[in-house]
Amino acid sequence: MEPWQKVGERPLYRGYRTITGRRYRSPEGELHEFDVKVEQPTAVVVALTPAGEVVLVREFRPGPEAVLLELPGGGIDEGEAPADAASRELLEETGYAGEVEPVGSMLDCAYSTRVRHVFAVREARCVARPSPGVGEHTEVALVSLGDFREHLRGGRLTDVGPGYLALDRLGLL
Repeated sequence: MEPWQKVGERPLYRGYRTITGRRYRSPEGELHEFDVKVEQPTAVVVALTPAGEVVLVREFRPGPEAVLLELPGGGIDEGEAPADAASRELLEETGYAGEVEPVGSMLDCAYSTRVRHVFAVREARCVARPSPGVGEHTEVALVSLGDFREHLRGGRLTDVGPGYLALDRLGLL
């Protein structure tokens, strides 16, 4: 299949998220415009304690208007290596640290520019108090590996793909 030819784009919205209208010409010559979220890359961490618990974060999410149990992670700063961002986010959000292992990268969705860089920590240890960023209100939760697998299947986690990718790489599915 041939890729479509990009013929232009225009800003549609700029706020916490940027939405761009991207116009493409299909191989048949038809013009189509898509709303695309222009987003920075992120780092996501599946951290396991020596006791085999998964380190998660309870946090309010405005989309579903609910407090969700999530994987630690966040945006990668300009010039920051994804592994460094993973370590920083894990420490800031949970107070846990450990050696981050790259697991892989994945696309966020078909209408986003975001790439999620996924990492695992096998021996995460609490080394500090969490220090979430401005506007973040989080609570650390440790769950068993079995409960985490159930959580992945339950549909109330925004990082299901990274969770499965990390568990697969660690041989824990």
